[in-house]
Amino acid sequence: EALTGNHYFLATCPVIDSEMDDRIKRHKADREEGTWQTIEEELDLVIALKSIKQKSVCLVDCLTLWVSNLMYSAEKANVNFSEGEMQEKAEELILQSKKFSGTLICVSNEVGMGIVPDNAKARHYRDLVGRTNRIIAAAADEVVLVSCGLPLFLKGKPLKEL
Repeated sequence: EALTGNHYFLATCPVIDSEMDDRIKRHKADREEGTWQTIEEELDLVIALKSIKQKSVCLVDCLTLWVSNLMYSAEKANVNFSEGEMQEKAEELILQSKKFSGTLICVSNEVGMGIVPDNAKARHYRDLVGRTNRIIAAAADEVVLVSCGLPLFLKGKPLKEL
């Protein structure tokens, strides 16, 4: 909130059950009092980013769910979602972010630090998230890994003290 400009929360989480619906409503209510405007988009982050005013702050939460949503959407259509297709989606997001004059903050999870999943679908998901994280991180000005609430700056310098 310390960053200047309009503040947008780009939510990628789908409503999958009543608990998630309650959680999403609670998060919206929490942001209602503040300066954040919520945009919900599960699949097309490029279109969502195009809709945001220039010189704004956009927080994407999160890329991990975005990857999951894309995989699930492909699965529903009985098609495979490849690493190449994920790379293309991530690169499209990067191209749009370069046209965006504001601050774009992308949240993701590091899913590759644990054990290797025991099934092909979970391993494919882990690989897609890993590829997406690498592509986005390579294009980012700053990359911060947060563990136990502590920030570790992997790339760039902090805009402000956290």
